[in-house]
Amino acid sequence: GNFSAHILVSAIGGFIVSFPWTFHQVWRFIRPGLHGSEAKAARGVTWAATVLFFLGVCFGYFVIAPLSLQFLGHYEIGDVQARIALMSYLKTVASITLAAGLIFQVPVVIHFLAKLGLVTPDSLRKFRKHTLVVTLIIAAIITPPDITSQVLVSMPVLGLYEIGILQARRIQRRQQRADAEHARG
Repeated sequence: GNFSAHILVSAIGGFIVSFPWTFHQVWRFIRPGLHGSEAKAARGVTWAATVLFFLGVCFGYFVIAPLSLQFLGHYEIGDVQARIALMSYLKTVASITLAAGLIFQVPVVIHFLAKLGLVTPDSLRKFRKHTLVVTLIIAAIITPPDITSQVLVSMPVLGLYEIGILQARRIQRRQQRADAEHARG
């Protein structure tokens, strides 16, 4: 158990630390397959993804992890008190921080989906209510059972979704302008 926990924590920690380099390498692999305008439109994606990832990691470490650990540390069944093992603690913190970092990639994912034409600002607005419900359910699972923690965790994710809608609208406007210029020219 301890050995696998060490491996898991090391793998998650290594991924978090190496995320900028890993994402840059993946991007260098994908970029040659893009057309000139697509590559130009996706300029700065490595920096945006890196900043958002580390903001998510910080949010997970400083906000979600303490709330979750406080709940799990005080969870009791009858007279049995919880004793958190060090490896369990480390696995929980590492998993939460990684998940938060990945969740903060929502604007980047929406950007690419909008560029591919798979989502539009209208479709994102249409599913806003569904996103709210799913986000609150996920927040309820990973936080203690109080409404304050749930809302505190879900607000940044919903904010990132709204940023994604704005990004999709910007992309749609650019594409409409390019189509109009192409039709005239």
